[in-house]
Amino acid sequence: MPRISAYIIAYNEAAKVADAIRSVQWADEVVVADSNSTDGTIAIAEGLGARVVQIPFEGFGKLRNDAIAACTHDWIFSLDSDERCTPEVGQEVRALAERAEHGAYFVPRRNFFLGREIRHSGWYPNYRQPQLFRRDSMRYEMSPVHEGFELSPGVTTGYLRNAIWQLPFKDLAESISKMNRYSTLGATKRRQAGSSYGKALVHAKWAFLKHYLFKRGFMDGWAGFIIALSYFEVTFYRYAKAVELEHRDSWAASWKDIGKR
Repeated sequence: MPRISAYIIAYNEAAKVADAIRSVQWADEVVVADSNSTDGTIAIAEGLGARVVQIPFEGFGKLRNDAIAACTHDWIFSLDSDERCTPEVGQEVRALAERAEHGAYFVPRRNFFLGREIRHSGWYPNYRQPQLFRRDSMRYEMSPVHEGFELSPGVTTGYLRNAIWQLPFKDLAESISKMNRYSTLGATKRRQAGSSYGKALVHAKWAFLKHYLFKRGFMDGWAGFIIALSYFEVTFYRYAKAVELEHRDSWAASWKDIGKR
């Protein structure tokens, strides 16, 4: 039977990492890719038998590639600290790795937010990137956030039937904090070059409409409205922060001139 490594990326996730680790203790090894946490995450992970490797954060794409390199087995299962692998998924992963019909598999996610399961808003089945794969089957793109992936030549993909659970935000404050962090990281992507406030508003409006109307977020009640609003905000600030980055030097020079008057 093929051996499986499960890796979890973490940074100051003391409130979440224990449940994530416990949910994948069926794996042959659990690796926590930590980026110098200071809140007890490391001690919790090691106390549960996980092997902790320190990887400086230089974007999520590089972080995930380095996490793969730290794993020792040929099959890898990826889990974030806010995700939970159910026993059914663990059993299915074992069976799929043994049959090896594909080199990589997408895993559906059931999301929970503001006390309810989100069935619309683009949050179900919410496939991200393959979360079960042979180590030689794929690599992540070197993007700072919302990293894509590249399959090796000839690799095919499949889908799991069972879903993992995700609890992306413990409260609205964490949602706002992540929005701020992710918009900052996203502003550095090459595709954000040439941004303007007009583009920021147009793309933000489309993000809201896509999630609230076309992805039927309105059927998720107030939670769906807040989700769509958060997409509006993160999109608007991603473009607006890109404008700021492009003009930062000229703006700084202008302030110096003003200061001399």
